[in-house]
Amino acid sequence: MSATAKVPTVAAAPRAAASRAAAPWLSVGAALFAVAWGGNEFTPLLVMYRQIDHMSALTVNVLLGAYVLGIVPALLLGGPLSDRYGRRPLFVPAPLIAVAGSALLAVGAASAPLLFAGRVLSGVALGLVMAVGTSWVKELSEAPFELDSADGRGASRAALALTSGFALGAGVAAALAQFGPLPAASPYVVHIAITLAAFFVLLQAPETRRRRRDAAPLLDDLRIPTAMDRRFLLVVVPMAPWVFGTAASAYAILPGLMMSQVPGLEVGISGLLCVVALGCGVAVQKLAARVDSPRSARGVVAALAVTVPAMCLAAVAVGLHSLPWAFVAAAALGTAYGMLLVGGLREIQRIAGPDDLAGLTAVYYSLTYLGFFIPAILAALGAWITYSAMFLAGSLIAALSLGVVAMSGRRHLPTG
Repeated sequence: MSATAKVPTVAAAPRAAASRAAAPWLSVGAALFAVAWGGNEFTPLLVMYRQIDHMSALTVNVLLGAYVLGIVPALLLGGPLSDRYGRRPLFVPAPLIAVAGSALLAVGAASAPLLFAGRVLSGVALGLVMAVGTSWVKELSEAPFELDSADGRGASRAALALTSGFALGAGVAAALAQFGPLPAASPYVVHIAITLAAFFVLLQAPETRRRRRDAAPLLDDLRIPTAMDRRFLLVVVPMAPWVFGTAASAYAILPGLMMSQVPGLEVGISGLLCVVALGCGVAVQKLAARVDSPRSARGVVAALAVTVPAMCLAAVAVGLHSLPWAFVAAAALGTAYGMLLVGGLREIQRIAGPDDLAGLTAVYYSLTYLGFFIPAILAALGAWITYSAMFLAGSLIAALSLGVVAMSGRRHLPTG
């Protein structure tokens, strides 16, 4: 459906009430933040599982990517179904699913199957909040819920909530695992408490889409026509896997390669690399919003232009086996991640019609999470190819993606 389709029906909200309301998007944003916290708290603990439970690099990287098995179905089903049934029915259960995932992770430190199941549940929760919550925050950032709405504000708010949750979840989990009691359980207990608090705040959020009463078959809602839009195919598809490809390179690959540099502080340094990468991702998002333009793919082009040297810096860090260079590379990769996430979401919210906004957002996020398989792929190839060579190859692929997007950046612009 084109961006010029009719405006969806939203819950009635008088303008006077909207002016009195205290930022209703924050209720949804808090749940986005909490579930994202749980989605990334596992990452800096990869080093701990390798040390305490003697899991192989391939095993822990498979566990890292396991939650993609929950994310992708939740994205592809949750997004379109929320366009049909409303945001609340699909979003409100997500924090409770995240709590169940963290509970399994807390008790399953010595069991790969329990860790796998916990990661999948964390993925289901994250998939729901990313697809449905991003759309819900956008709608709550517009009239009648906000009278001074601005282009792209909802995308920026959702990206900020997600990235802040990813960063703080990783940092706090690493600190607790390194210095706190019960290192294999306490990070997840903290997350459970935060998520339950966010769940009760979420219950105040107003619905923005009424349940559709038409007789269209349910299967029709699972089709996303705008996923075949030429701008989506030529601008969004080439950049999407780099969103979490850059992030995972910074906080899943580099820490494992630098363990020998910090004996006794491996988990803490792993968490610090996560915080540096995602902190830069948060810090750059306002700049990314300013660089973005509705008349071209300038925001995505700039993000990919940062990705190319960031991958080269990662190759240098690994080649020199240098912890300081690893922090430089993590900062560059995190900056690329933040710019890519914002640029991609803004493109999606321009391309999508009002009746498939969550659906197209779900497709976008599904493509971004392909990047989470990069650590497992590189770990499998590591027996034959050096990580430096693989990072350099990544920079070349990023350069090719940049070329495709740059050539298509002013074509097939949305008309709405």
